[in-house]
Amino acid sequence: MSPFLFWIFALLTVIFGAAVIINRNPVASALSLVVSFLGLAALFMSLNAYFIGIIQVLVYAGAVMVLFLFIIMLLDLRAEKGRQINWVASAAGLAVALILLGQILSVISHFGPAHQPFSALPRPTSDDVQNIGATLFRSYNLPFQIVGVLVLVATIGVVLLSKRETR
Repeated sequence: MSPFLFWIFALLTVIFGAAVIINRNPVASALSLVVSFLGLAALFMSLNAYFIGIIQVLVYAGAVMVLFLFIIMLLDLRAEKGRQINWVASAAGLAVALILLGQILSVISHFGPAHQPFSALPRPTSDDVQNIGATLFRSYNLPFQIVGVLVLVATIGVVLLSKRETR
């Protein structure tokens, strides 16, 4: 991937990640998170991690965002519009973020290898999807099945809890 595309996708991810926090509307925040996930998936694709990029789109931008939107639908959005911004907490959060940014820049400026370019990654000799599938179903089959049952139980629980009672 060219450096131009890397910077486009990196800026897209960071800008829409900030929009998740800045937006007052939960639906707009959720949609900003989807765009941020898509930018992150494009960055994974640029690193030749195609499987992780596809999983990023399918799992996070797909399934997790459906759950987020389901939870947003359960919220009372009119009550959220009436809330006031806590300016003291916002200023304190901005101050902490700036201090963290200063610390990161300080560490990078004093870290020698950060100023040198990385060598090119070698091409993979085997299929990463096949290796992940073989490891998942050979070594971690029981935990994989347990997680599947837990997700099913959680989904049934959410449906039952969100069901409105008729009077």
